[in-house]
Amino acid sequence: MLFLKSISVTQFKNYGYQQFHFHQPVVAITGPNGIGKTNLLDAIYYLSFTKSYFPGSDTNHVQQGLDGFRIAGELSFKDANTSITVILRESGKKEVTRDGIAYERFSEHIGKFPSVMIAPDDVELITGGSEIRRKFTDTLLSQLEPEYLRQLIAYNKVLQQRNSYLKQAANGNRNDALLETLDEQLISAGQTIFEFRTSFFPDFHQNVLQFYKIIAGIPEHISLMYESQLNSQPFQELLTKSREKDYILQRTTCGVHKDDLLLELNGRPFKTTASQGQRKSMLFSLKLSELEQLHQKKGFYPFLLLDDVFEKLDEQRMHNLLKWVCDRKGSQVFITDPNKDRIQHMLAGIQQNLQLIELSN
Repeated sequence: MLFLKSISVTQFKNYGYQQFHFHQPVVAITGPNGIGKTNLLDAIYYLSFTKSYFPGSDTNHVQQGLDGFRIAGELSFKDANTSITVILRESGKKEVTRDGIAYERFSEHIGKFPSVMIAPDDVELITGGSEIRRKFTDTLLSQLEPEYLRQLIAYNKVLQQRNSYLKQAANGNRNDALLETLDEQLISAGQTIFEFRTSFFPDFHQNVLQFYKIIAGIPEHISLMYESQLNSQPFQELLTKSREKDYILQRTTCGVHKDDLLLELNGRPFKTTASQGQRKSMLFSLKLSELEQLHQKKGFYPFLLLDDVFEKLDEQRMHNLLKWVCDRKGSQVFITDPNKDRIQHMLAGIQQNLQLIELSN
């Protein structure tokens, strides 16, 4: 079991210094808006990913007027204690240590102590562009498979080099031999990424269908499809055919960085067809499927971080969600809400030990 026993935050967002101790599998965090509930969840997320859940550089999360921050967590993992510390120095250099030993590459830490977070703006996973769903897929697969993360890092590095070359070639410095070398490297990493995604989606699809039924409480015809240019043509052929187009546009127009996860309701696009309730049910289904895939692969549940979720679903859907989440033995769930009475009411029917943390000015 993965269990967070305590966390301390120093100069992180609105916290000068504060320490929290956790002793129950379900932790409810309440208090007025702007008090730091989301920031506490984000600090926990840092312990899993060495970075924030939200966009922006690490320096954006330093308490205003100060330099650097420190997040330190004490965990129980597989019946042993371990500590994780993330430090952003005044110089801007970041250090991540486990039990006092620094990681040479932060990527080595990803997937060791996984987290799944749901935040207010996550509905863009349903309504937004393909890059948001790719990020969701990449985040999940990077925690599941270290090799996937290595290939993704390699792919993005070569893609950046290829795009940089295409911009330079616009000045007349065209070098097809160099482009072919970059293509070989892009194909090697891209094909591996494609194969990981292709093998991952069938089980994930089934999990999403099951969770949607649990949360929505009514049968609806939904489907997910993995869309990739590589489904219809080998990567080499795609790059060859798009070469002149790439030179003109000065960017790589084909590859796995264009993939998408297509969501449909009754055979039509989910983002334009579904109601708000259906979109929210799909969002939670995707996130709980992420949780379950990680549990199946790792043998233990990740941290589940639910930020202000009571505004997202009606009471019945919320009850269905919480009942499933809180019934998972061996999981630790952190839930925020500004309304203490509401959070206690929503959790009253859940047979699970609850710790309530009230934040105040």
